[in-house]
Amino acid sequence: MFVIGSGALHLKGEISEKADVVEVEIKKFPDGEKYVRVLGEGEEAIVVQSMYHPQDEHLIEVLLLGDALREKGFRRLKLVVPYLAYSRQDRVTKEGEPVSIRAIMRMLGLYYDELYVFDIHNPKTLGFFPGKAYNISPARVIAEYFREKLGEGIVMAPDKGALERARSVAEILGLEYSHFEKKRISPTEVQMTPVDVDVKGKNVLIVDDIISTGGTMIKAANLLRELGAEKIFVVATHGVFAEGAIERVSKAVDDLAVTNTIPTPVSKISIVPEILNV
Repeated sequence: MFVIGSGALHLKGEISEKADVVEVEIKKFPDGEKYVRVLGEGEEAIVVQSMYHPQDEHLIEVLLLGDALREKGFRRLKLVVPYLAYSRQDRVTKEGEPVSIRAIMRMLGLYYDELYVFDIHNPKTLGFFPGKAYNISPARVIAEYFREKLGEGIVMAPDKGALERARSVAEILGLEYSHFEKKRISPTEVQMTPVDVDVKGKNVLIVDDIISTGGTMIKAANLLRELGAEKIFVVATHGVFAEGAIERVSKAVDDLAVTNTIPTPVSKISIVPEILNV
């Protein structure tokens, strides 16, 4: 049975069509502190909570849900996190900093036996979780969404670090894949060049894990236009859009889509089929 947190309410309807959902009461006290109450009974539960709230409300809430479920007698808890906050803070760059994602993982491990994260920024950080932890790829649902649109096109990664994501989507579709090579020209200018691929007259899909400002995607799309690409599509797992980014990227490409790990106006691809397989 599933328990749906505030950060995943946009997924509740689709999940409840295929699985049992335990009702929970979630509200705030007058001072702003969170209150949760589990209204169902059981032995095992799968908590679904996306952590995109800027004030960390979803993070606090998932800890309270874990405690409430344990208090209610649930013996085994799985946590599915469509978008995991702090996942990009995975190293110390200045003395005195924390490894923030390590701290988050350890907190979650206080209550949850298994952790499932969608397309985590650095899969190695799953090792910080005390129990079993899994990285779920959205490649299948992304590929199915773009299958007809892309046709016999090419799948591209915006940089070498995202090549594995592009490869996963391309192999499902049976298509060629490649990536852009980035070279820093100055502190403010980066040169991008496609590696060993001819895009002239072909549709191209650019795949990444996160879109924030969208600057890299726009630069890549403009370069592909110059090289003669036909239609250009952009997809990411997580739409962490800065103000105006959706509009800017949409103007530069033929279709912009992200999964619904975070609810946005362009969250066109559902991850619920993958959640139901946990």
